[in-house]
Amino acid sequence: MSNDQPTPGQPPEDDDPFLKKPQEPSPPSEGRPYGSAPPPPPPPPPPNDPYGGGGFGAPDPLAGMPPLAEPGKRILARLIDFLVISIPLYLISLPWGGAVDVNGDGDDGFGDAVANGYGGSQLLWSVIGLVVYVAYDTYFTHKDGRTLGKRLLKLRVAMLNDGRVPDTGAALMRAVVLWAPALLCCPCLWWLINIVLMFTDKPYRQGLQDKAAKTVVVAAR
Repeated sequence: MSNDQPTPGQPPEDDDPFLKKPQEPSPPSEGRPYGSAPPPPPPPPPPNDPYGGGGFGAPDPLAGMPPLAEPGKRILARLIDFLVISIPLYLISLPWGGAVDVNGDGDDGFGDAVANGYGGSQLLWSVIGLVVYVAYDTYFTHKDGRTLGKRLLKLRVAMLNDGRVPDTGAALMRAVVLWAPALLCCPCLWWLINIVLMFTDKPYRQGLQDKAAKTVVVAAR
């Protein structure tokens, strides 16, 4: 008989659930040694910022959005908006001499009209016109991204980063940058710059007002 028999009442060694047994090391993960920590997760993708933070590989902000508006339609829509406000405003101003002085005489008539346009009642009406234009553009842009001209031409203003309707701050910024220089200091140069940008700016055809408010004009569905 063997003397290695377990004592009565004691379970065999292999059946003892509390007996600590050496554990075999787990097989190494492919590409890393025993016991090393797993590699850190990759960094998150860069933010969707078209103004310099996105970097290479950032998703296109216009993905899934309607196509960019055609420059010709944008110009026509802006002309409609201009007439919608200018004609009633001029008619209202007639009892006070009119918002624009067109009564210049002689060889210097045009120069006098330009000079008088920034003094007296013409300056007052320019400021009133600025307030009306900015309020008009801000209200309709914040409402649904479409002024009356854009509605007729089936266009709308959208935030560049996600396509939503501009909030009040963005709509106001866009309206001020669009109308203040055009009505108070350099209308011809200002419109020329914006028209050129509509055709040449890459990749979003942004005018100066769009760059300031971070908006884009797209075709409405």
